[in-house]
Amino acid sequence: MAAKNRPETNKPVKRIFAKTEPSNPASKKPKLAGSKPSEVSQSKDFKKPFNPDKRKQKPFKSELQKTDGNKEKNQSLTKRELRLRAKELAEARKKKRKRHYDLELELASLWEKMRQRNIAKETRSKLISEALQKMKGKIPEIAGSHVSSRVLQTCVKYCSQAERDAVFEELQPHFLSLADNTYAVHLVKKMIDNASKKQLAGFISALHGNVASLLRHMVGSVVVEHAYQLGNATQKQELLVELYSTELQLFKDLVSIKESRLVDVISKLGLQKASVLRHMASVIQPILEKGIIDHSIIHRVLMEYLSMADKSSAADIIQQLSGPLLVRMIHTRDGSKIGMLCVKHGSAKERKKIIKGMKGHIGKVAHDQCGSMVLLCIVSIVDDTKLITKIIIRELQSIIKELVMDKNGRRVLLQLLHPNCSRYLSPDDLGSLNLSIPSLCAKEGSEVNSEAKNNESSKEMADQEVVAVQADESTSPAENLPLAEGGKKDPRVRRQELLVSSGLAESMIDVCIENAGELLRSNFGKEVLYEVAKGGSDDILCPTLDDKLNTLHETIASLASESKSEASEEEHVLENFHSSRTIRKLVMDCPKFASTLWKNALKGKSEFWAQGHSCKVVTAFLESSDFKVRELAKTELQPLIDSGSLKIPEAKQLPKEV
Repeated sequence: MAAKNRPETNKPVKRIFAKTEPSNPASKKPKLAGSKPSEVSQSKDFKKPFNPDKRKQKPFKSELQKTDGNKEKNQSLTKRELRLRAKELAEARKKKRKRHYDLELELASLWEKMRQRNIAKETRSKLISEALQKMKGKIPEIAGSHVSSRVLQTCVKYCSQAERDAVFEELQPHFLSLADNTYAVHLVKKMIDNASKKQLAGFISALHGNVASLLRHMVGSVVVEHAYQLGNATQKQELLVELYSTELQLFKDLVSIKESRLVDVISKLGLQKASVLRHMASVIQPILEKGIIDHSIIHRVLMEYLSMADKSSAADIIQQLSGPLLVRMIHTRDGSKIGMLCVKHGSAKERKKIIKGMKGHIGKVAHDQCGSMVLLCIVSIVDDTKLITKIIIRELQSIIKELVMDKNGRRVLLQLLHPNCSRYLSPDDLGSLNLSIPSLCAKEGSEVNSEAKNNESSKEMADQEVVAVQADESTSPAENLPLAEGGKKDPRVRRQELLVSSGLAESMIDVCIENAGELLRSNFGKEVLYEVAKGGSDDILCPTLDDKLNTLHETIASLASESKSEASEEEHVLENFHSSRTIRKLVMDCPKFASTLWKNALKGKSEFWAQGHSCKVVTAFLESSDFKVRELAKTELQPLIDSGSLKIPEAKQLPKEV
């Protein structure tokens, strides 16, 4: 009874379906393919009758067309024959995969034997010959395999030149397709490394017309950069000029030109500057968007583009590069120049992004030959000394001893102690500091002139500012050019804040005191110690850090006062080649140090040190430009000169007494 009284839930659903059934009896059942078309199919909305047989036959047709080009033959096959044909194709593919798998297993077993370090050369050569024989005719396919490509790389590394040439010949038609393959790229690089001059020229020639597209590819750009590094000047130019213009990309004969600069290429071939810049922008922009900026060929193209671009285009490139991307560029010569141009012509906001992007990489950049120049440019130009102190100076202080002893790391310290000194910077380095973008340089020059005119009226009320302007005008333009273009702050004030106020100078003095003997005897550390002990250019350290400098002078004097027996383990500082010349320069240039050294180390011992390298230190007292220093040692040294024990070089004359 309870079951009968329970409401049936399916009845309302049945009623709903019954109500919603269409009244047309022809639409109750779906029509088969062979049935007559209904009234609905003959309506105006359907112009063509629906034929499901065509839809079912399309996959069979397209599949057979791929395997067999004879369309009539495929249509004449029955369904059973089509099924048998598809089964045969599947079996063939299965057997091919099986053969490839077996080959990989055989090659892997050979690879495990040939890559051992303690294997004999004859045994390895036999294994390599066997592996190459198995791979013959299948090398392009194997080069793109994840497993087998490593076997091929090992074979190319240890095989004979004849076998390597055979592999090169088989791969040559497929180099372009393998260049952007993730696994084959390593083999392609190894083949280029071991290629002859003729083979390398053929490979670079094969890249013609595809350089721009490969540079936009993360893997292909590595191959182009590798070929660019290995090529000679002419081959490098062939790869470069293709990125300058469409004509040079299409016509290979135009590439054989000797001009290296873009301006000369345009004038030689009569190209339009506007079309060249448009083409270069279309090449550069996708590369920058993808972040593929690690390669020197891209840096070269960017340098040429910035030399010709207008204000807006150059400013747009600087804006895109200002940030963490720039750190990945400054390891090359052209990349370092681009970094300095971004610092010099960038706005305050862009400079801030550049400095913040270097956070955590300052030590690595400072030890790099090209990257250190960018740091040197930053401390010479940027006015935001608080930001530089927070990000750059603090990281330099943690590795100050490594920087002092390093050839490239000391550059930043020496630039702050003695700016733009030709003794520490080569002519090329000084020239790179003076580089500028022509279109932006003209803009900045007009702004500087307008600001100078506005400041002249306001500076009449401030005597100190007038003195600062006169001091700037009295300096030579060659030394002040990098500083004048970048910042508005007085260079001496900037140096004072970065050196003294930040505590960097005090850290340098402490390192020099603790490692005085090691720095004096080192080839690179001696120059930092000399500048620190001297007090820096313009005596920038002396007013604040006199006590620390006196301690350093006494430390060096105490090392010089040691007897030879006490310093028997290592050469005495007065007889060592590097240390004796450093102490001699300090005696001649720093009167305070000279008096300390004489009183603590040399007074009464001049005759003992009048021979060997130490005699240069003794004679430096008589060659000093300071009258007090000369008089300090003249009484003791004059008898040695008269007796012939101490000889002064004939080319150097003693200064006249005033």
